[in-house]
Amino acid sequence: MFDLFRKSSERLLRIPHDPTPPPGAAAATRIFTAAPNFYRYLFFLWALKSLVTLLVVLMAAAGPIVVAAFALVKEGHRAALLLLVIPALALTVAIAARLFLLVVLRLEFEKRWYVVTDRSLRIREGVITVREMTVNFANIQNISISQGPIQRALGIADLRVETAGGGGGASRQEQSAIENLHTARFRGINNASEVRQLIQDRLRHLKDSGLGDREELSIPASAPHPSAFVSALREVHAEAVALRQWLTRAWNGDRE
Repeated sequence: MFDLFRKSSERLLRIPHDPTPPPGAAAATRIFTAAPNFYRYLFFLWALKSLVTLLVVLMAAAGPIVVAAFALVKEGHRAALLLLVIPALALTVAIAARLFLLVVLRLEFEKRWYVVTDRSLRIREGVITVREMTVNFANIQNISISQGPIQRALGIADLRVETAGGGGGASRQEQSAIENLHTARFRGINNASEVRQLIQDRLRHLKDSGLGDREELSIPASAPHPSAFVSALREVHAEAVALRQWLTRAWNGDRE
């Protein structure tokens, strides 16, 4: 049943296939996925939200209508029993919506990818709205791990990779949008420390080798020799000294 729904959803939503590796050596490519306990964590949150949703429907819609319907029946209005169709329909819609979200939740768990090479990383998540983000190691500024109490109990954590960019004096909504553009998250992994160490090691290797892509580090054969720049700077300095001396003499002559 679920496999049939998965295949039909992939065709309907046009879910992309597995992501292609980002720039980097193929031999150094590592692929990570969310831990099974991450789905249990998402399921717990889904169950909690579903319970709240059903309670709201019962208390705000079904409860008052049922009470009013039985009150009218006691007064002899048997047709008031038709009012019970409204809460039944509301509950049916609410349950169907929550079950649909559960299936989508499972698909989002299965279609979550974290790919790391020796030069960059790529993250893809979502099925209804697919979000894919590629980060070059040269742009990484901070790597941190966050873990809530439920995540600690399940042995999972979120790895947060922050890149260059910031909100400055922007509003809270603008800062949230900027953070989404400049923050990559490995959600629900059970080896956050290992992944962080892997990224830090490869980032350190890039810094030791020059910090940048190979194309950026290569120097064209036609580029001037560094000594030519030194000579040009010395000429500029000599001309500046001569100009200063001339201006000093001219100023002193005017005063005399």
